[in-house]
Amino acid sequence: MPPQLLVPTPAGPGLAPRYHERPAVLPRNPYLRLFTLPGTRAFTAGNLIARLPSGMSGISAVIMISAGYDSYALAGAVTATGLAAGALTAPWIARLIDRHGQARVAVPATLVAVLGQLALLLCVRGHAPAWALFCAIALTATTPNTGGMSRARWAHLLRGDAAALHTANSFEQAADELCFMLGPVVAAVVCSAFFPEAGTLVAAVLLLTGVLLFTAQRSTEPPVAPRTAAGSPLRLPGMLPLLVVFLATGAVFGSMEVTALAYVDGPAAGPVLALQAAGSCAAGLLYGRARRTAGLRLCLAAMTVLMAAPLLMARTGSLLALAAGLLVAGMATAPTMVTGMGLVQQLAPPSRLNEGMTLAVTALLAGVATGSATAGWTADHAPDPVAGFLLPVTAAGLALALCAATGVGRRARG
Repeated sequence: MPPQLLVPTPAGPGLAPRYHERPAVLPRNPYLRLFTLPGTRAFTAGNLIARLPSGMSGISAVIMISAGYDSYALAGAVTATGLAAGALTAPWIARLIDRHGQARVAVPATLVAVLGQLALLLCVRGHAPAWALFCAIALTATTPNTGGMSRARWAHLLRGDAAALHTANSFEQAADELCFMLGPVVAAVVCSAFFPEAGTLVAAVLLLTGVLLFTAQRSTEPPVAPRTAAGSPLRLPGMLPLLVVFLATGAVFGSMEVTALAYVDGPAAGPVLALQAAGSCAAGLLYGRARRTAGLRLCLAAMTVLMAAPLLMARTGSLLALAAGLLVAGMATAPTMVTGMGLVQQLAPPSRLNEGMTLAVTALLAGVATGSATAGWTADHAPDPVAGFLLPVTAAGLALALCAATGVGRRARG
């Protein structure tokens, strides 16, 4: 008997799409099977365009501000302020999306964020006072979680099909890694080829274009789910411990990035770091083809072991060896994130799904900021330049210990 394909029939925006089953011969490749669903290619293309600026904006702002003010300290403080503001605002934007729909909220929120990016660009161009830069970048905090919105669409379209949803989540994580791999490269090339503000300008255009294309695909937009008495996802059993694990996991990423940048300290830093994202992207695609998924504890254990690879390779003094170590370390990232986001989808009700996933991203960003700051201090004060590579191993071990102590994962499956 040939496999069945769920095909959505038109239901109009804001209404739950109706499905009927019909026999269809589907591709053997699980990723190709995802895109046999009508509308999935279009919303994925728009989302990828909207997501690329997430890997561009930070480095574009640093290049732009440091060139205009000759101060990396100011550039770092401004970008950190943008991250902190986004971490505070993102859950509220996601809650509005859950209540009113993706198109109605994401488009105006993106317009405000783009205005913030343009204001920052004009402030730097006009050499405005430093306080104006902080005010401008605060507006970018309304940027919607485009990755979360895409995952919410997959969760809606593939409800009841855990295997297909696992593949979709793996694809989304690989897409995240691809954007963080290409984003810094695109930003650096554009800023150097044209002018320092070009990276920020291109990122703003891509964000607005991508969100408009994504939200235009109304047939795949999840309907506004009836509100429940569940309240904030933070009150759900198991959610808060999971967010704490995400916080520690974010520290792994932030400390590794800053430590590697400080250790390489040159134009080769970007390509070397991109190898970590490449390893994660490849591992994520392979993980999506797996018939059985690993538990979060096993993924974190693998991450703790693999994060030791850059530490060992850095001690050789070879840049090529370090690059290989980062490639290996990256292979633990995507499986961990796919499994963690899968747990969020299990814990959060449909009426709070965007908010739940955005809280996870917020916890990650807070961890990234903490890891980055710790690694920066270590790079400046530690006598051994390799010492910073101990931080990702420590943070991964902490995440594993927290996962084991709180029983994260067992509750979601139960």
